[in-house]
Amino acid sequence: MAVSLLLAALAALALVGINEAGYRQSTQALANIDEAQKVRATINLILQSMLDAETGQRGYLLTGETSYRQPYDIAVKQVDGYLATLRQLYAERPAERTQLAELSKHVLRKIAEMDMSVRLRQDGKEDAWKFVITTDVGREEMEAIRKSAYDLVAASNKTLQESQVQVMKSLQLARLGTAIVAIAALIAFFLYLRQTHALRSIGERQQETLQRERNALEDEVRERTASLAELATHLQDVRETERGFLARELHDELGSLLTAAKLDVARLKSRLLEAPDATQRLQHLTELLNSGIALKRRIIEDLRPSSLSNLGLVASLEILGREFAERSGIQVQMALEPVTMDESRQLTIYRMVQESLTNIGKYAEASEATIVLKNYENHVIVEVADNGKGFDPHRIHPSTHGLAGMRHRVEAARGKLTISSTPGRGTRLSAMLPVVKPL
Repeated sequence: MAVSLLLAALAALALVGINEAGYRQSTQALANIDEAQKVRATINLILQSMLDAETGQRGYLLTGETSYRQPYDIAVKQVDGYLATLRQLYAERPAERTQLAELSKHVLRKIAEMDMSVRLRQDGKEDAWKFVITTDVGREEMEAIRKSAYDLVAASNKTLQESQVQVMKSLQLARLGTAIVAIAALIAFFLYLRQTHALRSIGERQQETLQRERNALEDEVRERTASLAELATHLQDVRETERGFLARELHDELGSLLTAAKLDVARLKSRLLEAPDATQRLQHLTELLNSGIALKRRIIEDLRPSSLSNLGLVASLEILGREFAERSGIQVQMALEPVTMDESRQLTIYRMVQESLTNIGKYAEASEATIVLKNYENHVIVEVADNGKGFDPHRIHPSTHGLAGMRHRVEAARGKLTISSTPGRGTRLSAMLPVVKPL
C-alpha cells in the first residue's frame, strides 16, 4: 500500500510538473505567435497606408482637387499610429528596434518628400513640384521602406516558426510525460489491486468470524428473549389467577360477612324504633356497610371482572366506560360490536381498555374519549382514543411499564398493538387480535 501511494504521488507530481512546464512554454510561444502576427499585420498596414498616401498625393498634384488631399492626410496620420504600435511591440527586442528605426527613417523621408511636393503644388509652384516628382528620391525611399518592411516581416516569420517549434516540443513533452505517468499509474493500480485483494480476503475472513459470533449472540438473545417472554406470560397468568382467587375469597368470605352484618343491623334497627339516637347510629352503620360492600364489589371487579364471564365482553366494556366517565368527568363515546372469542383474549381486550382509560385519567388531560370494538371475520380491532395533550411515541421513557405491559399482553395473545400520538393532538391505541373461538 505504501509503495502504491508513493508511486501514485510521484506520478501525480510528475504530471503536474510536466503540465506546468508545457503550459508555460506553450503560453510564451503562443504570445510570441500572436505578437508576430500583429507585427506582420501592422507592417502591411504601414505599406498600405504609404501607398494610399502616395496615391492621394499624385491625385492632388495632377488635379489640384482638395478631395484628393483628404486620403493623403488620413494615410499620413495612420502611418504615425502604426509606427507607434510597432515601437510597443518591439519594446523588448533590441535587434528589431534597430530595423524599426531604419524603417521609420525612410518612412519619414518619404512623407517629407510627399509633403514638400504637396506644399509646392498648394503654393502654385508648378515647376518645383514637377521637378520633385521627376526625381528618383521618392522611388528610392519607397524601395527602402519595402526592404526594411520585408526584413521585419522575415524576422517576424522567424519568430513565428520558432514559436511553432516550441509549441510542438511542448506537445511532445506532454505526450511523453503522459505516457510515463500512465505507466506509473498502471503499476500503482496493479499494486493497489493486489493489496486490495489481500485486504478483501482478510476482511471476508473477519466478516465470517464476526457473522458466526453475531449469529451465536443472536441465537442466545433470541433464546433468552423467548424465556423472558414465557416468564412474563407465566407471571401474568399467575397474577390473573391470584386475582381471581382473591376476588373469589373477597366475594365469598368478606361478602358473606358484610351481608350478615347488614342483616343484623336491619334486625336491630327494627327492634330499636323507639330510640332515635340508636336508630341514627344504626343508619350510619348501614351506610358504612353499604360503602364497604360497594368497595368490595369494585375491588373484585378490578381484580377479576365478574361481568366479563357473566355478561360478556361488550357489556363489561360498557360498564367499565360508564364507571370511568362517572369517576373522571370525561365524556366517553363507545361503539362496540359483539364478538365471539376465548376468555383469555376477552380478558386481554378488557385489561387493555382498562389500562388505557387509567392512563387517560392520569396523564391525558382530555375531555373526551372513545372506545371502539370492531368484529371482522378472522380478527378483532379494539381502539381507545382521546383528545388530550398527547406525547411523542419515539420518546417513551423506558420506565413506562403500562404501555410495555399492554404491548406484551397483546403480543402474547398473538396480536399487534399500535400507538399513534402527536403532542397537542391526542392519542390513539389500536390492537388487532386474531379470533380463536372457544371450544
